[in-house]
Parts: sequence; structure tokens; C-alpha cells
Amino acid sequence: MKKIFLLFVVVTFAIPSVSNAQDNDTRVITTALPFLRIAGDPRAAGMGDMGVATSPDAWSQQWNPAKYAFSTRQHKFGVAYTPYLGNLVDDIAIAQLVYSNRINEQSAFAGSLRYFSLGSITLRQDAADPGREESPNEFVLDGTYSLKLSEQFAMAVTGRFLRSDLRIQGVDSDASAANSFAVDVSGYYQSEEEAYNDFNGRWRAGFNISNIGPKITYDAGGQENFIPTNLALGGGFDFILNDGFSKIGVTAEVNKLLVPTPPILDDTTGEIIEGEDDDVTFISGIFQSFGDAPGGISEELREFTWALGAEYTYNDAFALRAGYFNEADDKGARQFLSLGAGFEFSQINIDLSYLFSTSRVNSPLEGTLRFGLTFNFGDEYTEY
Repeated sequence: MKKIFLLFVVVTFAIPSVSNAQDNDTRVITTALPFLRIAGDPRAAGMGDMGVATSPDAWSQQWNPAKYAFSTRQHKFGVAYTPYLGNLVDDIAIAQLVYSNRINEQSAFAGSLRYFSLGSITLRQDAADPGREESPNEFVLDGTYSLKLSEQFAMAVTGRFLRSDLRIQGVDSDASAANSFAVDVSGYYQSEEEAYNDFNGRWRAGFNISNIGPKITYDAGGQENFIPTNLALGGGFDFILNDGFSKIGVTAEVNKLLVPTPPILDDTTGEIIEGEDDDVTFISGIFQSFGDAPGGISEELREFTWALGAEYTYNDAFALRAGYFNEADDKGARQFLSLGAGFEFSQINIDLSYLFSTSRVNSPLEGTLRFGLTFNFGDEYTEY
């Protein structure tokens, strides 16, 4: 019974309500496959769920695949595991596999698999029924090509297949898995190392328009749900200290869902009182999302999330990380502090992170230790 209740909680979080009615003071934008907005790797998680402008690593596929053209190792293979609702159950989690290959000085390709398991439940008609196991899940499979357009700037295009299998056949015979496809367009800038008075430094900047693709539906004649199309912008700076071993990277990032804001509806007639109709195509929804909030520009600005992160590395063998993520109270109230650490042994990186919620809303990732391994091999590349 507990697992059925937990499944209801998670599915409610993942699938928008069939009604578009929203509290006048709280208009949270909901989408299908919301796990795509959760950091699947411990490095990004340790810096406040950010990665669009951090330095390149194996996990760039989720955040900014253009960074792969600046990778310092030819091959990278990573595996990461994130428990979800870990304080309550032990079989709901996000797992991620990623592989990247820097083909030459100018280009790279990569692929990844992200899998969200919602555990298993047993469906029974009565106490004598042996039951039938159901295992709801979601996953995305994608591939990327990244190309340097100059010595300091690269762009990438990513294709993605998405599958969400959350509806339970034993409960709804008309249910089926929802499928869609999406495209990302990203860019990354990394300056040459410059000399300052007491240190050297390097600028970083990036953008990623991710999950551009059609809406999905879970059954014939059912409601269409937007996938989490998102705009990410970020910038950062690396302080390279004169001891020749220490580096401090600071990064800031903002994100906005490119999905329409639900309008305010009349409780009796269902007619729109304020805002715009959100029953539009995904292309129209992208453009509409910049100016459709019923509360005007002030509400539009509250739909941006922001994060600040810092990373200290010593001799590229040890790292300490910290970050803070903020989302407006009436747009989801995700607010948390995160800490992380990384270690390199030979050609293997081990990364860990931990989250502390600072919001009035409990986080499903509260008290969760995320874990990741990266294997680096092949030729080495030197940037500048």
C-alpha cells in the first residue's frame, strides 16, 4: 500500500492534471518527464544543479554538449546513480550512462541514457490474488555532435528519444507508453588563459535550448503534455592560482521553461479570465512562454530559476564543490544548498554530492547522497 501511495505522489508530480485550473497565487508550470530537469550526475548536483557554463566533463550531455569539443581526454565513460525519495523507499532512482569521444582537435560526439525507475508495485484483486508486478519507468536516449567554430567557441546539436511509461495497464486498459523526440541546440565559449596581477584566469559562457519537441499523450483522446523545453544561460570564471596547482571556478546560471504558463480560469464556466490559452503547439508554446504569464512581467521574471556554484580543484586530483539553487515560491519552491567532492585515482574520477533543502517544500532529494564514476582514457588534448 505504501508503494502505491508513493507511486501516486510521483506520478502526480510527473503528469500534469487534466484540469488547467490553477490557484490565483500559485501557477506552477508542469510538464511530462520532469526528471529531465534533475541533475543526473553528482558534479552538477554539488554545484546547485548547474552545468551549462562549467568546465567540460563526461556529464556535459545533459547540460551543454558543446563542451565536448573542449574535452581534455579522448574517451570518457561515466555512470551515475541518484536515489529518489530515498528517505522512504529504496527502489526509486535515476541512473545515467554517458560516453563521449573527442574525434580530433575540432569535434566530438557523445551519447547517453538516462533512466528513471519508479520502483515496482504489486496489483491484487483481493487477499488471495498472487498479484501482478508493475514497474513504471521513464527514459531518454540521445546522441550529440559537437564542433568547434573557432578556437574559443563550439556548438552542438543533440537528438533525443523520450519514453514515459507511467500509466498502469492493470488500472487503465487504454493506457500506453508515451513517446516523443526532441532536439537540443547548444553553444560553449572558453577563453584563453589570461594573466592578471596575482593569478591567471579563464572566462566561460554557455547556452542550451534543450528538449525542443512535440507534446506527448498517454492514451487515445487524452490530454497532450508538453515536454520540458528549457532555455539555460550561464557564465563563469576560473581563478588559476600562482601555486600552479590550485584553481577556483565560480559559475552563475539561469533557466526558464519554454512552456506556456497556465491561465487563470473561471471556476464556473472554465473560460480564461487572465493569461493566454495554453492549448497550443510546442513551437507556439516556446514563443508564447516569454509573455503569457497572467501576472505580467513580474510573474515572467519569477519563472526564471537561478543558481550559483563554486568548485575548488587541487592538481586536478581533488575537488570541493558548493552551490545554491533558487526557484520562486509560487513556481515550485525548489530551493536548496548542495555540497560535493571529487577524487581522481589514475584514470578514474569518483564524485559525490549531498543536498540540503532550504524551502518550505520538502525535496524528494533531501538527504540524498549521489554517486558517480568516470573513466578517462585515450589521447590527451591540451587547450591553449
